[in-house]
Amino acid sequence: MIKDLPQNTVKDIAIAVALEGENIESKTWYVYLINLKNEPIENVLVTSKGYGEKDGERVKTSTLRHMFPVVKDSGFALIEPIDEATFGLSNEYWLSYYIGTDIYDKKFIFLPESIVESNFIKLPIINKPGVMIR
Repeated sequence: MIKDLPQNTVKDIAIAVALEGENIESKTWYVYLINLKNEPIENVLVTSKGYGEKDGERVKTSTLRHMFPVVKDSGFALIEPIDEATFGLSNEYWLSYYIGTDIYDKKFIFLPESIVESNFIKLPIINKPGVMIR
């Protein structure tokens, strides 16, 4: 049965954590979905959660769900703000979307301590500094 399912590979889609701004007291971070395709994606669903270990104890955040009817070609969607306190956890984003009648899905995981300045790039389309997974 599983062998009969299509192997739709996610390409030219990224999840990024961008530094939006900073002041003396704190930094502001947001998570984005970036569509690098030349066609829109539709019925986009993103679930997010964090998990891992902090101070020797297992930690798990709430699971959040986000829906976008359409993300334009060469466009982006703001998924959610993210707190720096979760950067020591694995931050998982599970993406599902349609192109026509075909469904695609992929899991993106920012590993603990991977959202650091040494990993920053200039994020395509949104033109902000941050970390991106394709």
